[in-house]
Amino acid sequence: MVHHSGSIQSFKQQKGMNMNKNEIEKEQPLKPSRSQTHPQNLSKHFSLNCSIQTPSSPGPSATHKIEHGRKMNKVESNLYKLSSSAFSDSCLDVGKDSCIEDSEHGTDEAQLIKAKVIIRKPETMTKKEKKVAAPPSLFFKDGKKRIDYILVYKKSSLQVEKRSTFERNLREEGLMLEREQSITNSDIMFVKIHCPWDTLCKYAERMNIRMPFSLFRKTIQLRSWLPKNPMQLDKEALPDLEETDCYTAPFSRARMHHFTITNKDTFFNNSTRSRIVHHVLQRTKYEDGKTKMGINKLLNNGTYEASFPPHEGSYQSRHPIKTHGAKNHRHLLYKRWACWGMWYKYQPLDLIRRYFGEKIGLYFAWLGWYTGMLIPAAFVGLFVFLYGVFTMHSSQVSKEICQATEILMCPMCERNCMLQKLNESCIYAKVTHLFDNGGTVFFAIFMAIWATVFLEFWKRRRAVLTYDWDLIDWEEEEENVRPQFERKYAQVERVNPITGKPEPYQPFMDKLLRLMISILGIFLMISLVLTTVFAVVVYRLVAMEHFASFKWYFVKKYWQFATSGTGVCINFVIIMFLNVVYEKVAYFLTNLEQPRTELEWENSYALKMFLFQFVNLNSSIFYIAFFLGRFSGRPGKYNKLFDRWRLEECHPSGCLIDLCLQMSVIMVLKQTWNNFMELGYPLFHNWWTQHKIKRNEQVMKLPQWEKDWNLQPMNLHGLIDEYLEMVLQFGFVTIFVAAFPLAPLLALMNNIIEIRLDAYKFVTQWRRPLPARATNIGIWYGILEGIGVLAVITNAFVIAITSDYIPRFVYAFRYGPCKGQGYSQERCLKGYVNSSLSVFDLSELGTGQSGYCRYRDYRAPPWSNNSYELTLQFWHVLAARLAFIIVFEHLVFGIKSFIAYLIPDMPKDLSDRVRREKYLVQEMMYDAELEHLQKQRKCQGKQYHQEWP
Repeated sequence: MVHHSGSIQSFKQQKGMNMNKNEIEKEQPLKPSRSQTHPQNLSKHFSLNCSIQTPSSPGPSATHKIEHGRKMNKVESNLYKLSSSAFSDSCLDVGKDSCIEDSEHGTDEAQLIKAKVIIRKPETMTKKEKKVAAPPSLFFKDGKKRIDYILVYKKSSLQVEKRSTFERNLREEGLMLEREQSITNSDIMFVKIHCPWDTLCKYAERMNIRMPFSLFRKTIQLRSWLPKNPMQLDKEALPDLEETDCYTAPFSRARMHHFTITNKDTFFNNSTRSRIVHHVLQRTKYEDGKTKMGINKLLNNGTYEASFPPHEGSYQSRHPIKTHGAKNHRHLLYKRWACWGMWYKYQPLDLIRRYFGEKIGLYFAWLGWYTGMLIPAAFVGLFVFLYGVFTMHSSQVSKEICQATEILMCPMCERNCMLQKLNESCIYAKVTHLFDNGGTVFFAIFMAIWATVFLEFWKRRRAVLTYDWDLIDWEEEEENVRPQFERKYAQVERVNPITGKPEPYQPFMDKLLRLMISILGIFLMISLVLTTVFAVVVYRLVAMEHFASFKWYFVKKYWQFATSGTGVCINFVIIMFLNVVYEKVAYFLTNLEQPRTELEWENSYALKMFLFQFVNLNSSIFYIAFFLGRFSGRPGKYNKLFDRWRLEECHPSGCLIDLCLQMSVIMVLKQTWNNFMELGYPLFHNWWTQHKIKRNEQVMKLPQWEKDWNLQPMNLHGLIDEYLEMVLQFGFVTIFVAAFPLAPLLALMNNIIEIRLDAYKFVTQWRRPLPARATNIGIWYGILEGIGVLAVITNAFVIAITSDYIPRFVYAFRYGPCKGQGYSQERCLKGYVNSSLSVFDLSELGTGQSGYCRYRDYRAPPWSNNSYELTLQFWHVLAARLAFIIVFEHLVFGIKSFIAYLIPDMPKDLSDRVRREKYLVQEMMYDAELEHLQKQRKCQGKQYHQEWP
């Protein structure tokens, strides 16, 4: 009798959720004549159980109706009375608003005790049942319908009519809803959504979701004689959660017998169920009219506070995972992925994909691949740096600078700078040699080739993942047309030439106008970036005069370092402030363009954010690399900004030390700030929320949906911020790597931390994001290729213009003591420092000083007939620089193209497997259809043959 009451309530929810309000009011409270089974079989088919079971009947569409007017027998009458008294709030699920307030104050435990429902204990479950069992808080109150999605709203919200209409339409679409009040906040209401079998099948077919076919792939696993890789996870650590090595095909209700359906509750996994519900939520109306639909609009106007799929339980357990196993997939991800002890292990990509979806799985796959490829780059960069350390004291240029006690350098500022000896730059010269030595050219070529190899092998890795995750034939546009686009252009339709169906259409002139406005906005924002860089340049010009006359001796002595350091810090503060502005502007401009699909929206927004932040981060670096000290003039004829501030010059040891300082400070500070904001803020917010809950509700245990509600939502822009951070880092690693060989090492150490920070954030600190699908990393691959091309050009200019590699090379072979005899640093560079410094007569300044000072340039001395004119050595160096740029670019681009040609995008064996699988799936579908039709004919008593009917 007890089981029967729960079963009737379960049936009542299943049947009633698809009715509108008017139909419910006309019906009786409960009609046993609509029951699916006879009373004696109710306990068999609808027994309340915490473990997931396969229902004998998937939904209301599969019921066999009995005669409408027959009388209830004694058993049915008792069941009806018990069910009516035990579950008084069942009218919530069928849309009666009059019972809402009563049911909101009840708890699941009270109802279960009142109905005396017996729940099987975990100890009595079989091993297989324990594996798939889920906590009771992941189900409706009947313990059978799994929660696929959660909507949150406030009872004080004024959008009651829109919410009621929206939820009624959701029921008409086939979804089942159940409301429950928050335990910690009486104003918060949760709407739990369950998608029954029939609705899942309908939308799986509509969304072209591929599901497992009848046979499994035959894979050959070879035993390796090599020892086990310590970076791989043990198979015991990742048990078989689902079978993935099977053929798949687009789901079809007409061909349901083709698919492997052993359990209707687990046939569609949690990720797929959530995607289907989200698809329905995006396309359900809340008012009459074509434009009044979608959960996004309801979230924006305050009808709902949030919408999210629930996590699969807690990520922590009192029992060790090695002895008791994982409680759920979230717990398994936390122990085998998000823990810091797993920092050296490969990521469980299949499990990540299964829990968070293919889109997030591809991001972590790309991040792991990028981090692994940084290992050889970091080792080579470290070797180049160590080579500079070991040769720092034996460098001929450093020796000459450190021993130049008689050479006086001209003042580097207008009023407060004094003459200084060249040997005072000894430390700067040695530090510059760490980054500007013979290995710089080799490392620049290596990194250009490395970028190509990284991208080409990532395409192969992506192809393997796409095949393993069954995304070969999936197209993103099929299911991701933006509801905002549909609303905007619902009245302008045209026939799709591919599908032959009418669809919303954006006129060409409207699209062109919006695009032009967006491009204008982009140029305005880039102009703002350049304005801020100019402001920082002005600050440096003003600050160097003040630091040169500072009271503190240390600051006064190293005024150039103080000027550069404070300029970098101010520039970083401006960069972080402008990033917030750029995010708002990019979001506005992207929405203004009205992209058709979610993919187009993400690509457009990502491109804008990349352009803004790339210019914002690198504009000051480009200024130091290619403009600092190039147009300052010479002593006695300096160029001034606004005829007031003298332009800044490079240090006597060169401009490369300023470039290294700018890159290192921005790279380290930005990565540190990003990691803090990504994890620190949500960690503090969640801690404070849990602290308030524990303070107010000491003993109360929250259900899973309320725990998720207290977590932080994923970033509004999804993975764009995550990709953007790594792509900008990729630019630091490749574009100016000739000036900063330690950039790959810093990036490697950051990414090792980044992977675990992101994993911890996704598993513990964020609500579960929508498990979206994707076949690649989107527009980011094209951006990475563009960065690779820009890196070749930039490194060529850095080596040729910023560093002193070319002037030293020209001096050794044309002007040195061993010209034409080969190259040796010790012999051929003797006298280079004196040759690279020109002479100026101090008496020409009119300050009462006499004598001569030196400055960095190739000009004739004052006693010459062509005083202060450019010498022949200047033109030789300039020609060598231009020749080096041309040769370097052509050589590296040729190597890159050759390597890209040698490496195919898809492995040969994988290409053969894909083509073989398509052939076998067609054959199996043909055989399965033939077998099905033959069985039908046999059941009908007709003759059948072995050929196609």
